[in-house]
Amino acid sequence: MGLKMLVVDDEASIVTLLTYNLEQSGYVVESATDGEQALELGLNNDYDMIILDLMLPVYDGLEVCRKLRERGITTPIVMLTAKDEEFDKVLGLELGADDYLTKPFSPRELIARVRAILRRVEQAGKVDEEEENEKVNVSLGDLTIYPDYHEAYLQEEALELTPKEFELLLYLVNHKGRVLTRDQLLKAIWNYEFVGDTRIVDVHISHLREKIEPNTKKPTYIKTVRGLGYKMENPALR
Repeated sequence: MGLKMLVVDDEASIVTLLTYNLEQSGYVVESATDGEQALELGLNNDYDMIILDLMLPVYDGLEVCRKLRERGITTPIVMLTAKDEEFDKVLGLELGADDYLTKPFSPRELIARVRAILRRVEQAGKVDEEEENEKVNVSLGDLTIYPDYHEAYLQEEALELTPKEFELLLYLVNHKGRVLTRDQLLKAIWNYEFVGDTRIVDVHISHLREKIEPNTKKPTYIKTVRGLGYKMENPALR
């Protein structure tokens, strides 16, 4: 059986179009037409991806995304929006979406995005026994990261991180002291060009700072290097 997708849109024509193209690409598709139904399906079924429209009856797509992430559902989510406004896109990413597409879009573009995200998930899960044995816990200042368990702690208190926030934090810590450009982080964490929109990096950096910095206005871990990007520092060495 192919990978399982959930398509959520209140426009029947969009559901039909997406379902047809996903099934032609070998995926198994289920659908929902409002946020309440989408939330119920997302919480009670295992999907490989959720394609979620922004504007929905009952609960909108942002609310569905937020509720799923709050309940620990880490299924990749692609947001669909008819509004070409950065606010909507950024907010969706802040709430845990993995990607977004602005309507109208071509089915080919959607399939390409779906495949890119699935490849990333598959690669993240492919760790052979030798690599597994070599995995070590990472500490920096009051931060401790356990890659094996996908957990991070600040002063022994568990951090509630989205999958992308965890991946970004681990990458920054593993490259501490180095200046990393937004494009470098985009390629390393999202594994493909995000339509040239490095704003997604800034959004996730901002959220990490809110969770690990004592004072977000004067960060001690994630430093901004003006005109270049970001650098992870060890506050214990300052």
